[in-house]
Amino acid sequence: MESILNPWPWYFSGPLITSVMAILLYLGKTFGMSSNLKTMCTIAGAGKFNDFFKFNWKEQSWNLVVVLGAIIGGFIAVNYLSNDSVTDLNPKTIAELQQMGFQNSGASLVPDEIFSFKNLKGFSILIIGGLLVGFGTRYADGCTSGHAITGLSSFQKPSLIAVIGFFVGGLVMANFLLPLIF
Repeated sequence: MESILNPWPWYFSGPLITSVMAILLYLGKTFGMSSNLKTMCTIAGAGKFNDFFKFNWKEQSWNLVVVLGAIIGGFIAVNYLSNDSVTDLNPKTIAELQQMGFQNSGASLVPDEIFSFKNLKGFSILIIGGLLVGFGTRYADGCTSGHAITGLSSFQKPSLIAVIGFFVGGLVMANFLLPLIF
């Protein structure tokens, strides 16, 4: 029997995600994290400065439960359901990352060389990456989770185009830009 501290198998987590999506579709709701940022900005008064934030946020307040659930779920996962095992990376991937200057590849979920405020390169990558993700989310009218989970499950052509763009962008970043940066 698998330990509870290992990742949940696909045959449990997949149907669980499907069930949540079916309930949301039945209720006429959509899932996505970026819409929560818009709601939170509206609550904070951003509508005074930009018409984009002028809407009845109370109609979207149910979606803030998703944010709360992600925060609580993340806390529980890290503190109670995680083990100290390292990520099992392909030896070829580890060698390629070490050639680029990454130490301890697979020892943590995110490499310190990228996700760090301690050095200028890591800090710059976080700031520029955050701006690009924010721009892309707004330009695509949704985030990866919204398009890939809700949009594709409801057969929306714009979501298919957006998800293809996400994958192409990820491939370009991983295979061409990341080696140039490091």
